[in-house]
Amino acid sequence: MTRVRRQNFFNTVGACLKFTLFWLLVAIQLPILVFLPRGATSVKYMRFFMRILLYVVGIRVRVHGELSNHRPLLVISNHISIFEIATFPVAFGGSFIAKQEMESWPLVGWVARKFGVVFIDRRPSHAMDALARVQQTVANVSYPIFLFPEGTTTNGAYVKPFKSTLFNFIENSNVVVQPMVMNYRFRDGTPISDTDMAQHFAYFDNAKQDMGPKCSRERSAFGQVFHIMMLGGFMVELTVLPPPPLAGMDRKQIAETLHKTVSEKYMELKDKKSS
Repeated sequence: MTRVRRQNFFNTVGACLKFTLFWLLVAIQLPILVFLPRGATSVKYMRFFMRILLYVVGIRVRVHGELSNHRPLLVISNHISIFEIATFPVAFGGSFIAKQEMESWPLVGWVARKFGVVFIDRRPSHAMDALARVQQTVANVSYPIFLFPEGTTTNGAYVKPFKSTLFNFIENSNVVVQPMVMNYRFRDGTPISDTDMAQHFAYFDNAKQDMGPKCSRERSAFGQVFHIMMLGGFMVELTVLPPPPLAGMDRKQIAETLHKTVSEKYMELKDKKSS
């Protein structure tokens, strides 16, 4: 039986008010962001700013475990929706490695650049340039960098295989890679069914899914934010796992090892109530 809150007049009006407040807060921040230097300062500010936005949307964050103190640190996780862009920095600080296409998104790309996001072109012809950019960034920051090695979002029913090309810069480096599992829950910690996840909480392209339910209505990124506001929000549960030994592995072995670790833990936790 579904636990998703029914959409009605009051929910819609409440979401409209929250959505207006959301954009008002973004507008207020823009003059600050113009003068905010890119780097550690902006990353710290992102943590503060995103915490406010998550409160307005209605998203709670619960963390189990701790990140390694080693630097450079790359944290990899599964990816279900756009909300990870806010929940990860709120929980840990840090910034992201993201696909080049996102840099051209109106407003979002500009804000992401200010917040230290590293954009990479995943086309094979640009692999060396992308590798150099990531190596330089990861080696020179004091905060963790997050990566979604699935390369896209999913419907939440499974974890897609990790793209080995995203681990080129890990081979023969001193970068510690720490896996993390991300689960969506209702706000009280109870699990969300695969059907409800696909229909309401995940943000994905039906054509890119290998298994599990499809979404009958695909929404835009901001349409998804409004929809979650109308539903009353949800919880993001983050389970930090120990860094596995990766020394001597090539990028394909690294991808397979990390995928096995994240996928098995995700499937183990997916249908359990949050502790």
